[in-house]
Amino acid sequence: MRLGLAQLNPTVGDLAGNRRKILDAYAALVAQGAELVVFPELAVCGYPPRDLLFKRRFVPDVAATLAEIATAIGEVPAIIGTVEANLTGHGRPCFNSAAFCQRGAVVTHGRKCLLPTYDVFDEDRYFEPAGAPTVITHAGKRIGLTICEDIWTHPMLNTRRLYSGRMPLEQLADQKCDLMVNLSASPWHSAKEAIRQNLVVADAARALGCPVAYVNTVGGNDELIFDGRSHVVDAQGRVIAQLAAFAEELQVIDLAAPALPGTESSIPSVPPGDGDEIADIYCALVLGLRDYAHKSGFKRALIALSGGIDSAVVAVLAAEALGPENIIGVSLPSSISSQHSRDDARALARNLGIRFETVRISDVVNETEKVLWHLFSRTQRDVTEENIQARVRGVIMMALSNKFGSLLLTTGNKSEMAVGYCTLYGDMCGGLAVISDVFKMQVYALARWINREKEIIPVSSIEKPPSAELRPDQKDQDSLPPYDMLDAILKGYVEEGLSRRDLVAQGFAEPIVNDIARKVDLNEYKRKQAAPGLKITPLAFGVGRRIPIVQKYVS
Repeated sequence: MRLGLAQLNPTVGDLAGNRRKILDAYAALVAQGAELVVFPELAVCGYPPRDLLFKRRFVPDVAATLAEIATAIGEVPAIIGTVEANLTGHGRPCFNSAAFCQRGAVVTHGRKCLLPTYDVFDEDRYFEPAGAPTVITHAGKRIGLTICEDIWTHPMLNTRRLYSGRMPLEQLADQKCDLMVNLSASPWHSAKEAIRQNLVVADAARALGCPVAYVNTVGGNDELIFDGRSHVVDAQGRVIAQLAAFAEELQVIDLAAPALPGTESSIPSVPPGDGDEIADIYCALVLGLRDYAHKSGFKRALIALSGGIDSAVVAVLAAEALGPENIIGVSLPSSISSQHSRDDARALARNLGIRFETVRISDVVNETEKVLWHLFSRTQRDVTEENIQARVRGVIMMALSNKFGSLLLTTGNKSEMAVGYCTLYGDMCGGLAVISDVFKMQVYALARWINREKEIIPVSSIEKPPSAELRPDQKDQDSLPPYDMLDAILKGYVEEGLSRRDLVAQGFAEPIVNDIARKVDLNEYKRKQAAPGLKITPLAFGVGRRIPIVQKYVS
């Protein structure tokens, strides 16, 4: 069988736009000789639709769009991810389905069995699970239909079994399938592809004794980034074909084709990283930023350029995502700002070919302090006055964003966001927090990767001690441990859920651990008010981490 894989970038809720993408892809793949065309999970409405599913017209509108698509499907069938209304009278209002369409009609649906409810997923809120996967017959072949989570059941993936009953793969094994297809909308995070390909798809093929076609969505929707990388494996789990990372692609695969070279190794006990991790992070952030801007209706972006490494990396990502002609970098020096920081900001803008503007804030800061003098005169100067600078910058950048219809990008990294080393209504102002899931040491790695062929980010921005420059001679390490230590503690405390005692047992000094954990806990209120950020780690601040703001638990 010649199988057409349609790795598409749908937009949540853009039913007309997604319909055009699906039909264009179908026509192109049929013209290339496909005998069956497969699309990603929820391709008709985009993933994740979240509470759009509760709007009264949404599910009927999705059904109507699917019916329109089906009328254009000819003799070559298509399997399309969609929402299906639950008409049984019990359970949740809809199913996450794979619609098998042929000869102008929706012939049948295969429904998702396992509904993830962890991290960024909340599918049990919306969908009714199926009791078993569907098997269809086409061209004399028995084809098992699964959707994303249905194949994420390898025992190495979880310390405990998340679902009860027989797993979809166990049920399909009884059905003697000739092919299994998996429609996915699998969000990307660093190093996930090795797990997905080696432990999930390949294992499913070996368990069923038949080829498996995994078709993943690509693109950014809100904070989630989907990397594509659809692929087909043979019955031994060896890769027959694989599609692009972080880009749309259509490909017709002959299931009788031999495996690609170098894909015959068994599953490793610890899956290795897939390719260059930093390059993947860069590509993911560019894609996430581009889609967030364009799908929200923005063509241009603004960045406050401090001369530091964080704003420099964000500026590079923005220029790559939207084009340098659509980026404005703004220097906002105060009386404390160093000359080398101003020079580095200007040099970066010149290297990138972006527009560069300077707005001096000293007079505004001074006038703000003057109007507060009668209230502050009996107090000592502290972080309050420092934050006036950051908040003045926020006011100016938001004014520029409003006036010129440009998306303001915030530049705080995950390390800073974790410990509250950021100013609410100041440098946190903006529409998208591009690197809020990137630890500081990863920011340095990104900067060096960006400069791998020539100097784009000024070397001094990379080498100088990081500073917020909110008081004379200020350095980040005045109040924080070295970033390599900080990131290691944060990874354990935030991402892995380790307690303070666990971290001390690993060798970190107890006073440092207690200080960092206290800062993380105290600054939850800031993160709740932050711009949405692009997710690139297994656990990001945002919808996947739901810590109460008001709580007294100390681990």
